Amino acid sequence: MKKSSGNRIRLGVLVTISALIFIVAIYFIGQRQQLFSDTFKISGVFRDINGLQIGNNVRFSGINVGIVENIQQVTDTTVEVDMLVEEKARKFMKKNVKAVIGSDGLMGNKIISIIPGTPDKQELAHNDFVETTTPVSTDDILLKLKTTTDNAASITGNLAIIVQNIRDGKGTIGELFMDSTLALNVRQAMVNINQGAGGFKQNMNAASHNFLLKGYFKKKEKEDAKKTEK
Repeated sequence: MKKSSGNRIRLGVLVTISALIFIVAIYFIGQRQQLFSDTFKISGVFRDINGLQIGNNVRFSGINVGIVENIQQVTDTTVEVDMLVEEKARKFMKKNVKAVIGSDGLMGNKIISIIPGTPDKQELAHNDFVETTTPVSTDDILLKLKTTTDNAASITGNLAIIVQNIRDGKGTIGELFMDSTLALNVRQAMVNINQGAGGFKQNMNAASHNFLLKGYFKKKEKEDAKKTEK
């Protein structure tokens, strides 16, 4: 008899705990699905929903204000998305808001972000359609990144070939850099230029002391002095 009573008590406790878990689960699911709060519906037409699913969050200014209620294919290029939004957020959402599909984190679920409009417009009404914008897809970003990487690899390969040709003395630039005779000739030419400049200076100094040209140089010095004073 005592054993039977203990079994009944354990069964009652188990049933009670199961019922409580079920109620709590229903509550949280209802909260997520906006079943226990006042809501209004808005819709948007997208060309590509990028994996958006029913039940995904709708955010306004970074705050979860609703969920995706329904997704329906309208034409071969358009998809209509219906959203349930909390009534308390309506006063902040104007007629010129925009809806864009994004990601919850880098690799998270898809969400709809409502971009605020201007405060001088009227509030959204029930069953209103909002303007949508096409997001940049991850596939497009990866494709552009791959193209950039390929171009960088091609440029790097070409630079390596050019540097190798220069080292091998191929082409005009290679000959200029690697030809020791040419380098020696350039050094000798610079020496000759320096020597020529020195000789020219000596000749000018000698000419300034020549009595035939002394008057010319004195006149030149006076003109330079006047320019300096001005």
